[in-house]
Amino acid sequence: MNAVGEVTADHEVCHVDVLIVGAGISGIGSAYHLQEQCPWASYAILEMKDTFGGTWETHKYPGVRSDSDLYTFGYRFKPWVGAPIASADEILKYMGEVIGENGIDAHIRYGHRITRCSFSRETNLWTVEAERLADRAQRTFACRFLWMCQGYYDHKTPYIPPDWLGRGLGDYKGDFVHAQLWDPDYDYTGKRVLVIGSGATAATVVPAFAEKAAHVTMLQRSPTYFYCSENRNELADRLREIGIDEPTVHRVVRAQIMHDQDVIQRRCLEEPDVVVEELRELVRAFTGTPDFAFEPHFTPKYRPWQQRLAFCPEGDVFRAAVAGKVTVVTDTIEQFTETGVLTASGEQLEADLIVAATGFHLSVMGNIPFFVDGARIDWHDTVTYRGMMFTGVPNMAWVMGYFRASWTLRVDMMGDFVCGLLNRMHDRGAARVEVALRAEDAGMELHPWIEADNFNPGYLMRGLNKLPRRGDKPEWRHNQDYWREKDEIPHIDLSGAEFVYTAGVFSAAEPALEAAE
Repeated sequence: MNAVGEVTADHEVCHVDVLIVGAGISGIGSAYHLQEQCPWASYAILEMKDTFGGTWETHKYPGVRSDSDLYTFGYRFKPWVGAPIASADEILKYMGEVIGENGIDAHIRYGHRITRCSFSRETNLWTVEAERLADRAQRTFACRFLWMCQGYYDHKTPYIPPDWLGRGLGDYKGDFVHAQLWDPDYDYTGKRVLVIGSGATAATVVPAFAEKAAHVTMLQRSPTYFYCSENRNELADRLREIGIDEPTVHRVVRAQIMHDQDVIQRRCLEEPDVVVEELRELVRAFTGTPDFAFEPHFTPKYRPWQQRLAFCPEGDVFRAAVAGKVTVVTDTIEQFTETGVLTASGEQLEADLIVAATGFHLSVMGNIPFFVDGARIDWHDTVTYRGMMFTGVPNMAWVMGYFRASWTLRVDMMGDFVCGLLNRMHDRGAARVEVALRAEDAGMELHPWIEADNFNPGYLMRGLNKLPRRGDKPEWRHNQDYWREKDEIPHIDLSGAEFVYTAGVFSAAEPALEAAE
């Protein structure tokens, strides 16, 4: 493997075989797989932030934690040894260990904001232009393959409903913040806090606020399904008790969790009413309230699994509500007032602090301008190959993880796929690969990225016109079904007609990056 620090740069252009964009959970996992499976490849990681972590570095709001268990959210190659649901700090510590143990830190270029990506079929190279934020210097990187691991949402500008300004948000005299922009130094002790939203972020901040706030009100347009459980894994605890080694614990518990998730997903489709009643029974058990009132604030209008099932460790949201620390209001905003919110039904919600937990803006490829042979790419004009590659865009893969299962499961799976593709190109003398519709796909009807009745969170529905389109065949869609893809992706035939190769040497045209500065 060519460590970045072992070679020098050619003038102002830095050359590598593979350029990974993003040092979050996807980028670090992809770098590990690249090192392990393609030791011949030089690589670098470009990261806009000053540190690794991605979403776990962005979010600082009270109680920020995973909403997936860490046995499956953690990488398959590094056992997770803590509680299933972990704080952001614990996840960052875990990622830091992966980076340090595998020498990945030498390959990361922090503080680089990419401004343009251009591919030339004449040279079979990506040219990536970036600004080094520390001194505003313009940097240019060239690579054979571009591995986009930058995530799927805008880390700087969260989503705030555009009609709020027209409803008097500027009239509100208290403090207002979106959860994504939370200042961890802000003291909310003794304040009346109004959280607007009902998804995973709201489920996290509401019980955390309730610990110190005078009172917390959660205003939701529509309810969310919650899964209540202890923050422990009985099987993992038992295996450790009898002396089983951690790699085996990790592997077995991952298998157990993924099996259970597969079962619950199928049951959500086949017997949703039974599943809803089981979710309610968990709420009753954790609150100790057999007659817990679910109507109207805890009865969603959609079926379980159409949106992400919010994890509720120890039933904390519901216990806070039963204790009188949290009030849930299901309504819409009529008007912001100087002291809070007036709902459409006429209820005045008083607040010293309003926290918007209203989601985020979808960001396709980091909102970076992309060009192929000088022509600007409109991603909506492309067709997705299994949510990983795109027609008309050579030598590039995008990591889009799972929403109903742990994101990282797809990071590991895509690591195998991309490395298999790179090794094929390297070993068989291919300088370029593109995915293209086959003869049998002629006339195939194209649709939006995902079906609205399959998975329909607001950020995705708002951004469908930015995403590539899908076909009606497995190869040309991203189905968000880990339990199907785990059997399909490892067996992809890389010699299939959908892969179009162009002969040439797959290797960096020039020496790789200079030592870290």
